[in-house]
This record gives sequence, C-alpha cells and structure tokens, in this order.
Amino acid sequence: MQIEAGSRETRKVGEEPERSWSLSHLPWPEVGRALARNPRLIVPVGSLAQHGPHLPLGTNTYITHRVAETVSTECRTLLAPTLEYGVVKPGTEPYAGSTGVRRKTLHRALNEILGHWEDHGIQEFILMTAHQQEPHLDALLMAMSSSATTTVFNLFTIDTDDLLEASPLSEHGGELETSLMLFLAPDRVRMDQAADFQVDPRTYRKYAQGRVATPPPGSRGTLGFPSRANAAKGKAVFRRYVGTLSEALLGEPHPPARV
Repeated sequence: MQIEAGSRETRKVGEEPERSWSLSHLPWPEVGRALARNPRLIVPVGSLAQHGPHLPLGTNTYITHRVAETVSTECRTLLAPTLEYGVVKPGTEPYAGSTGVRRKTLHRALNEILGHWEDHGIQEFILMTAHQQEPHLDALLMAMSSSATTTVFNLFTIDTDDLLEASPLSEHGGELETSLMLFLAPDRVRMDQAADFQVDPRTYRKYAQGRVATPPPGSRGTLGFPSRANAAKGKAVFRRYVGTLSEALLGEPHPPARV
C-alpha cells in the first residue's frame, strides 16, 4: 500500500510488507541471491552540514536516503547503508554541529568499502548524493574499485527548472531543499525561521567550489529563497528524481514513482 511521504504508514492486518532491498535488512544468503540476479549496489552519501536556521543538519543525508531507498525498490537493486558524513570545509564553526571529513578521507574510505563489496561479486556501484560542494563530488568521482564500474549521480543536476522558480544550482537551503523536506519530513522544517538571502552567481560559485567555508555575511546559512518552497513542489521534484534515476538504471522509460 502506497502512502504519502511524511505521513504515518499503516497496513491492513495480514498485508505483505513491501520488500526491502537494504543490505541492513537482509541476511547474507538473500544478499547473495540478489547479487546473482542483479550485481549492482546503490550507495547513498550524505553530509552533516548547516542548511540555514529552518532545516536540519542532515537535510542532504535525508533527501539522498529517501531517493535512493525508493529507486532501490523501484529497480529491485540492493541498497547500501547511507554514509552520513561528507566533505565539509573546515571553518564552519559559526554553525553548531556541522562536521565532515576531508576529500582524501572520504575518497579513501569509499575505495576501501567498495573494494570489500567488489569481492562479493558487485559489478557496478551507483553512488548518489545531494551535497553539491565540489570537493565532496570530487571524492565520489575519484572512488573506484579494481574491476567494477562506478557511476555517480548528483541529484541536484537532474533538471527541475520547470518545477521551481529558481535554479537549484544557485541555492543552498533555498526553494529546492526546503520544498523536498516539506514533502518528505515536514515535522523537521521550521518555516517560521526561514529567511531569504539573494546571492550573486560569482559568490555562490566560490561557496560551491569550497573556496569559502560559509555563506557570505548577512546570511544565516541560507542562499536563495526558502519562502518560495512548498510540499507540492517537493513532491514533483522527488518524483522527477526517482523517475530519472530509475530510467537510468533500468535502461528504459519508467513511470512516475508512486509516492
């Protein structure tokens, strides 16, 4: 039985639960049988970073996990536990709780983890992330194993311009991420604390490149317009993400996700 994201799940007595493809939920013989049929693994990589005063530090992690989990079910592809720490540049002290690792640390950790899984017969790793700072993406793009293929998906590069008022590639904690969280986890969003902050493309580029650790003075961590966000936009974006990634994994057009 399908439910709206963010609502409490209920099932009829005796109803079969939807099958999980998560490694964390399966015994090893079942994992082995699944790999014999489909030797691929989805690996979500998040971050613990500030997203303004209205969104939780785990915003990137939560969005990535929910998309990866749904794609895993749609495509019947095994899902790795979400790695909750990404690359966060030192110097984020004004934002309590934000933390992460260096690019080479994440790169090394991924290489070791993928190497172990490759020994179990995995032939393709699908890395997904919603944290778009370039040092973080570089670590994912450099991750590799000795013989398996590695594909990296940055969710925010999937075209959603027709669904939003502003480009997601020029925001942080703005319309896109706030809309997704209003759809997926509205209880974690504090819209009364949301504050818009317009930034010029050059300044945003420095932030995305990791050349500056924090948004410019005057911002409370937000770049963009969270005031434009709503759950309907979040649902449309989520469906776009899942449909695009499922089509990429299946190699054929895929109907919209039932969310």
